[in-house]
Amino acid sequence: MIAQEKPKPTAKIWLEYKKDPLLGRGGAEILEGIKKESSISKAAKTVGMSYRYVWNYLAKTEKALGEPIVDRFKGGKGGGGGAQLNSLGERLLKEYKRAEEYVGEILGDEEYWEAVGLKISARNRLKGVVKGVEKGEVVAKIRVKVNAPVTITALISTEAVDDLKIKTGDDVEAVIKATEVMIAKEK
Repeated sequence: MIAQEKPKPTAKIWLEYKKDPLLGRGGAEILEGIKKESSISKAAKTVGMSYRYVWNYLAKTEKALGEPIVDRFKGGKGGGGGAQLNSLGERLLKEYKRAEEYVGEILGDEEYWEAVGLKISARNRLKGVVKGVEKGEVVAKIRVKVNAPVTITALISTEAVDDLKIKTGDDVEAVIKATEVMIAKEK
């Protein structure tokens, strides 16, 4: 008997620039390798690609953008050469990782897929009104007054607060998972 596995959604992420693919998983691995190794040749070895391929990939990407994403330093007899991501390279890598993480979370969240049209297994959904928003650099604290005699506090990312445009007085739902409290808002 063959074990049957439930099909799962999957996606490939890439950043586009002027409607052309710019940075996908392989490119992100290259940039991450350069960031970690401070060297194009060491990064190529780390990601299992040829130096020539990595060099050409960087040249193609920089040509498409019209500016460099990696600062290169010449070596010599005493060494001292290397490479590092410049601010544009850092931003590209950060944006790719953010998109990959976001899509990965959605694709792996069975409750999300149930909430957008299928039966939802999360029964701990409490409607309420936002009583306070305290935004930090990375996370925000949202206080929700629910219709029961209790106020729930959830720690969510500041990015989620901005994406959902959460502000004091909004009607929301506190969706309680086994390990966390999330905030949901009707669009």
